[in-house]
Amino acid sequence: MSLSRADFHEQNLESARVLAQSLFARKAVLQGAWLGWVASQIYTLRPAEYASMVRRELQRLQDSSEN
Repeated sequence: MSLSRADFHEQNLESARVLAQSLFARKAVLQGAWLGWVASQIYTLRPAEYASMVRRELQRLQDSSEN
């Protein structure tokens, strides 16, 4: 039985947030190299829906750090 999109999102949101926070935390260390590094990390994530969730969480963290 496959999960509905909503169920998948609900079951994976917390881990996507935790992963995004951990990736975002490396930004200060990696500085200019971070963007390429984080893109390579996201590229390896499966399924694609999960990678998208992590990408959205990273964007949210980025936006909140700029404000």
